[in-house]
Amino acid sequence: MAYDPISVALKFGFLAVLYLFLLVIARSALKDLRRTVSPAPDATGFHAAPAYAEAPRGVDAWLVVERGGGLTADERFDLIGGLSIGRSKDADVQIEDRYASSIHARVFERGGRYFVEDMNSTNGTLLNNATLVGEAELIDGDTVQIGDTVFRLEAQ
Repeated sequence: MAYDPISVALKFGFLAVLYLFLLVIARSALKDLRRTVSPAPDATGFHAAPAYAEAPRGVDAWLVVERGGGLTADERFDLIGGLSIGRSKDADVQIEDRYASSIHARVFERGGRYFVEDMNSTNGTLLNNATLVGEAELIDGDTVQIGDTVFRLEAQ
């Protein structure tokens, strides 16, 4: 059985190209892995946390209904673990308000402070009668209005 020299050369040439291709892919993957070991200072998630004065821990807070939403006035919702407000059955505080989105806003605790965040609702959320954009810190006595429904923060 004699092999044609051109056929053998083509087989070895194909193998050489295949190994070269695999080598290029392996080197590219290795470069990518090395690049992510030390991320750029502006890479998402690697910023240093802002330095705030230490807030007192263990502050209890409630969201108290002032009016509307099919809720009873002075009804209290504990903010431990945060809560979501909206018309959906999935919301922690379900309100009957035609201006509310399914998940309209959320109230949560971060670092001993309480925040309210509008969840990109259609009609917006008011914090102390001013339009809320994104999230903002809540302090004792602040009012949060969703449509015709008004809540007040009570902290202890």
